[in-house]
Formats: sequence, structure tokens, C-alpha cells
Amino acid sequence: MLTLRRAQERGYADHGWLQSYHSFSFADYYDPAHMGFGPLRVINEDRVAPGQGFGTHGHRDMEIISYVLDGEFAHKDSMGNGSVIRPGDVQRMSAGRGVLHSEFNHAAGQTSHFLQIWIEPNVRGIVPSYEEKNFPAEEKRGRLRLVASPDGADDSVTIHRDARLYVGLFNGAESAHLPLAAGRRAYVHVARGSIAVNGERLSAGDAAKLERASAVELAGGEAAEVLVFDLP
Repeated sequence: MLTLRRAQERGYADHGWLQSYHSFSFADYYDPAHMGFGPLRVINEDRVAPGQGFGTHGHRDMEIISYVLDGEFAHKDSMGNGSVIRPGDVQRMSAGRGVLHSEFNHAAGQTSHFLQIWIEPNVRGIVPSYEEKNFPAEEKRGRLRLVASPDGADDSVTIHRDARLYVGLFNGAESAHLPLAAGRRAYVHVARGSIAVNGERLSAGDAAKLERASAVELAGGEAAEVLVFDLP
């Protein structure tokens, strides 16, 4: 079964310096029909204006993944980590028993455009940890590249959940087939461009929920960047 979630159906918040689309209930956006999908709790598409950002704030017991689409942002946290994240980078922060962090866009004249993803962990109260890796475009071209997994497979970042995140770039005749094991589900989010997901056409911001499906099929991409979550 495939259920579509169109871009315009998402929640939206305009804070001036921040424009954010919420795929699931978040902050002031509440929709009991969209509280998450399995352990996938948050996908926020954020655009942060130059010289602006999120001041120091806390998280706990959540796997937080940031995926940069355009621009850059600087990360600092209470674990002592500090870096600048750019397109192709995947950042994972396991909040565990509690962590403080901040994110700022210091790039003059350039908006930071990224996806903030939260996945509920299968363990609580662990020591917070941080990981960051770069996945070049050529590794995602015409295929689904594993970027997050519970065991760090294929040099992906490691998350504390039996969930896997793949990212792919597709154009023209490029396609991908991702088998789904019995009892698994998938969530497909189109970050930009357009592509057919199991025969249904999706555009930037659209998503598809797949349940009781044997595979995710991607084809007919038009400058598409796609995230696929394999979930319990």
C-alpha cells in the first residue's frame, strides 16, 4: 500500500529568519494524523537566512540527522564538537541522556537549506555521541547510497535504531530498486526535482509511505534528490 503526502500538505512556519516545512507534527504544528511513521518522528525542511541560526538548546533520547542540500551551517555542541556542514555531509547526533548544541549560518548572502531528521532510538539514557561523514555526489548518482544504519554498514553513520537511510540522485534513465523485508515499511521523501516512486509521480517536498510493499522502485527522475527510509 502506498500513501502520498504532498508538499503543500505539510505544516509551515515562517519566523522571518527561518522558513520551515514540517512533514510531521512539530512545535506549533500539530496534526494527530501525522505524528510520525514508525520510529521516524521528524523531517523538517529548513531554510536559514545568512547570519541567523538556532541558539544553544537541548535534546535528549533522540537520533538527530542533518542532511545539507544547499549552503552551509556551523555546528557546536556540549560534547566539544564544532564543524561546518556542507552539501554531501551527513551529521548524526545521538542525544542520549542530554546534549546542548547550536546551529548557525555564517555564510554571507547564502541561505542554508537542509533537512533535519529525528528518529526515535531503541535505547535511552546513553552517553551522547556525534558523527559526521561526507557522501560525494558520484556515490549517490543513479543509485541509493546507504548513509545511516544501525551497524555503520558501507561506511554509513551509525544510529541507535533498526532503521536505514539511503540517498540517491536520479535523472533520465537512472533507476533504483530497494527490496523491503517482510514486516518492514518505507518512507520516501523527495528533496528536489521529481521522480516516480512505485509508479506514482512525486515532486520536491512530496513523500510516499509504503506499507506491505516488497520493494521501493525509483525511475524517471528529473534532477531528483531522494531520501529513502527503511523502517521497522
